[in-house]
Amino acid sequence: MNLRRVVSGCLAVVVVGGLSACGGAEKAANVAGDKKITVYSGRSETLVKPLLEKFQRQSGITVQVRYGTSAQMAAQLAEEGDRSPADVFFSQDAGALGAVAKGGDLAALPAEALGKVPEVYRSRHGQWVGVTGRSRVLVYNTDLVPAAELPKSVFELADPAWKGKIGVAPTNGSFQAFVTALRVQHGDAKAKELLARLKANEPATRDGNVQIVADVNAGKLAAGLVNHYYVYEVAKEQGTTPDKLKARLHFFPDGDAGALVNVAGVGVLKRSATDPDTRAFVDYLLSTEAQTYFAEQTFEYPLVAGVSAPAGLPALGSLPAPRIDLNDLDTLDMTIAMIKEVGLA
Repeated sequence: MNLRRVVSGCLAVVVVGGLSACGGAEKAANVAGDKKITVYSGRSETLVKPLLEKFQRQSGITVQVRYGTSAQMAAQLAEEGDRSPADVFFSQDAGALGAVAKGGDLAALPAEALGKVPEVYRSRHGQWVGVTGRSRVLVYNTDLVPAAELPKSVFELADPAWKGKIGVAPTNGSFQAFVTALRVQHGDAKAKELLARLKANEPATRDGNVQIVADVNAGKLAAGLVNHYYVYEVAKEQGTTPDKLKARLHFFPDGDAGALVNVAGVGVLKRSATDPDTRAFVDYLLSTEAQTYFAEQTFEYPLVAGVSAPAGLPALGSLPAPRIDLNDLDTLDMTIAMIKEVGLA
């Protein structure tokens, strides 16, 4: 895996267990069963810190966390190799998990854990398992985009009619996974052409999805490419409900690449494969309690049976997602290179 070019320097701010932001590769490995684990998290601190703290309180296992983007964490794991202090990689998307697995760093997970999640949302070799589902969508302002003018395909956003109206987050893991899906579904040439046309359409670039949704809701942008749950997050921040916002969700129909359903997921580093503490952590993420947390607090789709999806969302199985094997999203380095080459990042 050639991801080490993606990141340099110190990556992390650690908040749960006190791991320093730098020098992690020199830290001694945790001992199996010592009630300590180190998690490299591509999931943002604001979304998952409360859940990790709850696990720590209930289990008595100290959770030391290094936060960054999923691409950064994958690159850090590649750079550190056997010196890494990480026990667990908690990724925002399947592509980064696949890249780390392809590098030979992840262990096969127990069949019991894998069996809790439908096969389509886990590694074909059992090296990672999805924790939550998220759909790519177009968020649009109802005052600026009439429903009759909503695009039927993400490729339509490269048309001149959308010039200067779209927000994108090219350094965000979910956008990068979408681009990888484009490459898988349509080939590199067509994916690169779309990115170049999007760039020519002068999109507004943002660091993350929250700012895109906020700008769409405020009428600063007509629309943007995001994950579905950020509309819920912005509504929560504003003390209201999604149906009260100007920003609404549009699910691209008919298996369009813009409707990719991806997962946030977890993998265990090989050296920690038999550690009961890492097993407890994975089991907790797939527990009813954690799945309910994700549905109710981060508004993602639970992947374990028996937990309801967030109110107001279509059922996960009904989403018009493209038929893409999430295991094929593992060429993250090539995607990042393409995004940079066209000048989006």
